[in-house]
Amino acid sequence: MNQKKNKLTSQQKKQARPEQLFGDKLSFAATEAYKLLRTNLFFCLPASEGRTCPVVGITSSVQGEGKSTTSINLACTLAEDGKRICLIEGDMRAPTFKRRLNLNCKEGLSQVLAGMQTDPNKVFSTALHENLSVIPAGEMPPNPAELLGSERMAKLIRLLKGLYEYIIIDLPPITVVADALAVSGVLDGIIVVVQDGTTTRRQLNDSMQRLNVIKSKILGFVVTRAESGRGRYGKKKYGYGYYYGYGYGHEKK
Repeated sequence: MNQKKNKLTSQQKKQARPEQLFGDKLSFAATEAYKLLRTNLFFCLPASEGRTCPVVGITSSVQGEGKSTTSINLACTLAEDGKRICLIEGDMRAPTFKRRLNLNCKEGLSQVLAGMQTDPNKVFSTALHENLSVIPAGEMPPNPAELLGSERMAKLIRLLKGLYEYIIIDLPPITVVADALAVSGVLDGIIVVVQDGTTTRRQLNDSMQRLNVIKSKILGFVVTRAESGRGRYGKKKYGYGYYYGYGYGHEKK
């Protein structure tokens, strides 16, 4: 009886979660918000002929703030602009891309970095856009931070830079593990996702301090699940559980 009750509770919790939508399933307002984020990224890190392919990391202070959803939708929006995009799932401790993007694969980033996958060029296409290629996390390794900070990771990024115009890396939360800091050497900038009403000031300050120690270039912030109608960030309700606002390297007191 207890098992049945627990199962029912689990189903109810699952139904209560906001639906995570990607690509053309987004509402008009959400699509426009991602286009604005794309435009701001173009200004911060323009990709043009003769320039090195920008590598952008997307992270958050803690788990569950919407960084993976932001990573996927930003990559898709960049692809819709005609850019060749490679999306890498760098969060090998809690991978979700394979399920979310319906990828039929066993290999991933962990196998490449561990030397178990001999073809580092192996990427996977998605139904979101023909210009978007994905490298999922793969099997969870015992040493994610060491792999992300390895020479093999740097070599992989150098290889991908010759094939794509933007590389987006979904990274683990900063205050939880050191993985995002370990890979900072290959990044041109980091976008920090903040969930309104959940992320504490202390958590965000801790994240900023850690990023400042390694001298990471903070491109800006994406505020998720913000209350509509307050006008603090010029936010609007997008109707699918996520709200967005932007800042550019300046922390509000």
